[in-house]
Amino acid sequence: MSGTFPSGAANTGLSRGASADRVYELTAFPLACGEVLAKAKLNYRVYGELNADRSNLVLYPSSYGAWPEDIDWLVGPILDPRRWCVVLVSQFGNGRSSSPSNGGPPLGPQGWPIDHRDNLRAQIKLLEELFGVERPALVYGWSMGAQQAYHWAVLEPQRPQRICCICGTARTTPHNRLFLLSLRQALTNDSAWNGSGFDALPERGLRNFALIYASWAASQSFYRRGAHRQLGYADVDSYVEQAWLPAYRRHDPRNLIAMLDVWLANDVAAAGGIIGAADGDGDLAAALGRIQARTAVIAASSDLYFPPADCAADAALIPGASFQLLDSDLGHRAGNPRDSPVEQALIRTAVETLCADLANPLC
Repeated sequence: MSGTFPSGAANTGLSRGASADRVYELTAFPLACGEVLAKAKLNYRVYGELNADRSNLVLYPSSYGAWPEDIDWLVGPILDPRRWCVVLVSQFGNGRSSSPSNGGPPLGPQGWPIDHRDNLRAQIKLLEELFGVERPALVYGWSMGAQQAYHWAVLEPQRPQRICCICGTARTTPHNRLFLLSLRQALTNDSAWNGSGFDALPERGLRNFALIYASWAASQSFYRRGAHRQLGYADVDSYVEQAWLPAYRRHDPRNLIAMLDVWLANDVAAAGGIIGAADGDGDLAAALGRIQARTAVIAASSDLYFPPADCAADAALIPGASFQLLDSDLGHRAGNPRDSPVEQALIRTAVETLCADLANPLC
């Protein structure tokens, strides 16, 4: 999956000085589509402390389906909380921030009305109003988090000082779109789907959903070398049934669809109104050319969602961006390597290089 990867007990991160979950309330929050939410909320956690000049804040937007306890393992191995104040914010739709399941906008006939422009605006308000920070030192994102980092850098180029985009693209590609549509159809073809929600738990839909994800998230060589057995599962059927299916069954299926719709809509050029192509697509080169932030783009060699060529193509359009390839058979999970020290070390080095202009006595 994009948000987490079944591998054992979740790490709460609270032992590393994290806050418990906090909620930032937004009233009369206008959406990019034109609707206005009377009430909206962002769920977030804080790790480390803001320094005196407020220059050490790292924003870490969540990925697909991720709750803070799924991805906060990197506070320490990647982002040292003695140096950084890390704000991990749950994107809209993940069940912690405003979502169809908790009073957020419902699913509509044209899909969920929220997109990454709304995540961006809400995150800006969070940082400005609660932390007094207009220019985060770094926006760090994996997968859908990388999509949000790109939106920060393109739509608000003067704000982020640095972005690190891991295993994600600035625009959802046609091939990636097919993957997402297959997931959406797996849920909406279930007999429990009523056109705008579910009359019961879509058991068959969730099983199909988990099967599709398990086949895409890791690479062919991951399964070939029996890595699923090394995780304690007798075979791939057990792996899907015991690891992947529970990971999605914990979510309200309406939220799973909402986040898919945000991912499907991901396009920084269209979001920025940067139109130039004859076929109606936004001008991606012009959009990424606006980025002022120091940028690191990291791809995984066996990522089936965001292949290296797609990530490298984005990097080539960003002034001064660096591109790094993680040589790994973990597939998409190489960008979120909770149990893989080799990939962790490579990502940490890339982040330290990106931030090398900042004084850092701890590194």
